[in-house]
Amino acid sequence: MGRHVTRGLAAIILVLLGLAPAMAADTKLKAMATFSILADLITQVGGERVSVTSLVGPDADAHGYSPTPGDARHVAEADLVVVNGLGFEGWIERLIKASGTKAPVIVASKGVTTIAGSHDHDDDHGHDHGDHADPHAWQSVANVKLYVVNIRDGLSAADPAHAALYAENAAAYARKLDALEGEIRTTLQTIPAERRRIITTHDSFGYFSAAYGMRFLAPQGISTDSEAGPKDVARIIRQIRRDKVPAVFVETIADPRLMQQIARESGAKVGGRIYSDALSGPDGPAPGYLEMMRSNLTAFRDALS
Repeated sequence: MGRHVTRGLAAIILVLLGLAPAMAADTKLKAMATFSILADLITQVGGERVSVTSLVGPDADAHGYSPTPGDARHVAEADLVVVNGLGFEGWIERLIKASGTKAPVIVASKGVTTIAGSHDHDDDHGHDHGDHADPHAWQSVANVKLYVVNIRDGLSAADPAHAALYAENAAAYARKLDALEGEIRTTLQTIPAERRRIITTHDSFGYFSAAYGMRFLAPQGISTDSEAGPKDVARIIRQIRRDKVPAVFVETIADPRLMQQIARESGAKVGGRIYSDALSGPDGPAPGYLEMMRSNLTAFRDALS
């Protein structure tokens, strides 16, 4: 992937030297995102100069996604491909190879200080997720500021004539992220420390926990490909009872039945549906990253305060 970025930087130099044509003023840059959260971040930075498509759409699970032949065609047509990295899209390397695309590939999570994924979950499918970094880095607002920088640089390399616009948009969005960060910290302070413990479907909130002091437990590991076995479920139920965990939350990308079972058997209440790996549709409560984080924050506050 680094070779693609290098080619993008070389393209800037050629344009500046007048040895290669810049993009036409009325031609939008075609950016391909792997999933909906990235698509929103690209839209925020690219504005009207960029046409953004997401391989995995709203309310859909990118962990176990199976690309289609149509996806390969769309990737081949893109001017820029943006991926999360950290092993989140286990299928993306094969798709890029199959597409034959020459587009630069930008890793949005570049520079993130990673945390380890959970080692506590059974996996009946042979996936050893516990040995890898947790890929859900966007659950920390500070990390998303790095995502925005990487996206800005990728757009600028692919379309240097509008680099100033991308820088301006990125700076404006960074200010919104700063405001969100303050909002999260202020709201969580209203929740008693002993109640800042919840159960989610899979281990996708590790960065939120590390950044903001909430404690999350999950019957599944960092990938939804890893099914929760009976031992996992029993362990979570014992822990809920022992630690008096007040609520369990159902992720929008997950089948709610497992969490409903855990709530019934443990006595915890179901605190609502939250967004982990995907946005909602445009008419839902989380059509963008800022709205997603605020929607989750409201659900946590209402269930735990």
